[in-house]
Amino acid sequence: MPEKNIVLIGAGYAGVHAAKKLAKKYKKDKSVKITLIDRHSYHTMMTELHEVAGGRVEPTAIQYDLRRLFNRSKVNLVTDNVTKVDHEKKVVTTEHGSYPFDYLVLGMGGEPNDFGTPGVGEHGFTLWSWEDSVRLRRHIEDIVTQASREQDVEKRKAMLRFVVCGSGFTGIEMVGELIDWKARLAKDNKIDPDEIELMVVEAAPTILNMLERRDADKAEKFMNKKGVKIVKNAAIVEVKPESIALKSGEEVPTHTLIWTAGVRANSDTKDYGMETARAGRLKVNQYMEAEKFENTYVIGDLAYFEDDGKPTPQIVEAAEQTGMTAAKSIIAEISGGQKEAFQGKYHGVMVSIGSKYGVAHLSSLHLSGWFAIFMKHMVNLYYFFGIRSGYYMWQYIMHEFFHIKDHRNIFRGWSSRYGNVLWSLPLRVYLGWFWIDEALAKIYGETTWDKVSLTNLSPLFNGLGDDSWLTATTSKMPFDWLQTAATSGASQAAGDAAGAAAQNVTTPILSHMPGWFEWIMKLIMPNQDVALFMQKVVPFVELAIGLALVVGLFTWLASIGSIGFLAMFTLSAMLGWDKFWALPASIAMLNGAGRTFGLDYWAVPWFQKHLGHWWYGKPRSIYRDSNR
Repeated sequence: MPEKNIVLIGAGYAGVHAAKKLAKKYKKDKSVKITLIDRHSYHTMMTELHEVAGGRVEPTAIQYDLRRLFNRSKVNLVTDNVTKVDHEKKVVTTEHGSYPFDYLVLGMGGEPNDFGTPGVGEHGFTLWSWEDSVRLRRHIEDIVTQASREQDVEKRKAMLRFVVCGSGFTGIEMVGELIDWKARLAKDNKIDPDEIELMVVEAAPTILNMLERRDADKAEKFMNKKGVKIVKNAAIVEVKPESIALKSGEEVPTHTLIWTAGVRANSDTKDYGMETARAGRLKVNQYMEAEKFENTYVIGDLAYFEDDGKPTPQIVEAAEQTGMTAAKSIIAEISGGQKEAFQGKYHGVMVSIGSKYGVAHLSSLHLSGWFAIFMKHMVNLYYFFGIRSGYYMWQYIMHEFFHIKDHRNIFRGWSSRYGNVLWSLPLRVYLGWFWIDEALAKIYGETTWDKVSLTNLSPLFNGLGDDSWLTATTSKMPFDWLQTAATSGASQAAGDAAGAAAQNVTTPILSHMPGWFEWIMKLIMPNQDVALFMQKVVPFVELAIGLALVVGLFTWLASIGSIGFLAMFTLSAMLGWDKFWALPASIAMLNGAGRTFGLDYWAVPWFQKHLGHWWYGKPRSIYRDSNR
């Protein structure tokens, strides 16, 4: 079979999904070569640009390196700018190379549409790329700092007035971040938060027109409550260096105009000779095939296809679905089979207004406030599942829930790990000794271990005691089904074992084992032989947990093990109330406790680096995989 070259241009939502689908299908097929070209070495989570621009997360939080996404796949990565697409010769030309194709997928997305408004490009700020978000963030920080030193009252007001043009998702989410951020900006620059004025300018008579009115009205009410000035029926006709002009003739002094009023197709495609529709989008059929050009597919925001009389919306779900449709069409062409026509299935829309409030319409469900934001996080986490990236799912959880400052998440900072873990050191060592004590009591036997002290270590050299778990010929576990005729009855055996395992605790947390847990334990330890093996292993696992906690090595894993053992002993009716403290203590140790006076300070970063590079590959600023 002759080699088939599939070239995808653009590593956005659509391009990543299409490449993942194709790579999975042709994982073992050496006759199919897949190349993904993008001007950046990373995929940007566009829906979170406002979080970077608004100072909530660091810029790297929304950058997903392509090597980490596609390592151990057959996708060849190329970091370059495409300069020409020759459909006759079937070659994609970049600034530094050329790539023949049998199938071409265009997914370069869109770009801001200023509708020809004078001054937007020169004096306004857009929010359509990672670079845009970083530039806007730095400008906001700088302009507030400058304003704090400005003596002229009117100029100071203009510098502290932030105007957003457009009330779509991007504009409202940007305003939401500014609502959250302005207290920190004010504090750092020693000004009154009320001096920072936020304004939304919308040409239409209503805002958030992609939502049902009841949802949009909730959002508007929330913003009004937070002091946001919403100006409707007001088109911006010019953007000047220090003001904006409205169609009404009014001029609003401001040094910051954030333009989110519209989107058009990526202008790089204007010379491709392809049929265009509204806002420069490229026309495609129901299989995402470009009109006039064979084996050329267009996906994401770039594609224009009317589904039930309406063009595909420029949202993430549509981008992912168009990417999958194109991938399936190519698979049908190469491997045979029926192509599947595109059918947009959208589960709803949602908009966040800061980190703690949002509105959402998911199928028939209308949500607002905390629940809407929670669902947005769940949707984002599901996205990582869709692109099969556990690494970035974990990174998202960390920067959204744990690496948070100023209480800017749905848990209002309660989950933030920006606290000093030094004070957990005594608890970590004490918990570690708890497990060492438990382990050595089982290994040597309680009778022997109780005689040991700092001034009397000789019992340790006299061998194992008669009640050692290692030398026992009958089970120490208080489980009826493990007792044998060698004992004086099941009840007596259970009592003796409970006395040994629970270490003479007379008040267990549970008086008996729950039925469902008994069923599980019977599967794990069905007979005496298995039980005897387990009770020889358990003390050494406990000892390993204790030592790991004391020295602070792999503390997170050791704490998980501690929690697991304590839960098992509790459900087995073997743990008394006097030792229950170890469970919340173990949970407390999950918060990086081993990095203070512990070996995790060196070990965790080392493993993160080396195992990460081994599994995901080493991120680079430029990729050249074409010859791989």
